[in-house]
Amino acid sequence: KDWERVIHVNLLGTAAVVRASIPFLKNSHGTVVTVASTLGIKAVSDATAYCAAKFGVVGFTRALAAETAGEIGVTLLIPGGMHTAFFDGRTEQYKPPADAKLNQPEDVAQTVLFALSQPPGCEVRELVVAGSTESSWP
Repeated sequence: KDWERVIHVNLLGTAAVVRASIPFLKNSHGTVVTVASTLGIKAVSDATAYCAAKFGVVGFTRALAAETAGEIGVTLLIPGGMHTAFFDGRTEQYKPPADAKLNQPEDVAQTVLFALSQPPGCEVRELVVAGSTESSWP
């Protein structure tokens, strides 16, 4: 059940939201930003379902960009570890070390704003945003 929930939320949830937004995006020539993870481009142990889901988001987004080229903008955000409550309550095995240099959400948000502020016809297709000592990339 945990595997299914991880896949449903991270991959199928992304696909459902994007699919529902495509008509609006086409009418407005808008841009969709999907969110993967550095664990969607580099697999690690003990995170198989999460890695599979995020690898799926990477593939889905790249295919979406090819399928909708010229109709909507498509940007893939690939953040490294984030300084959020995500790790609260997890066992020590799954927590980043105390000295980990995690992304601040506001910094990642700034990179998304940069991608969305490009002139017409210019798209930032993929953004990998990771701390300089991030262990999950490359």
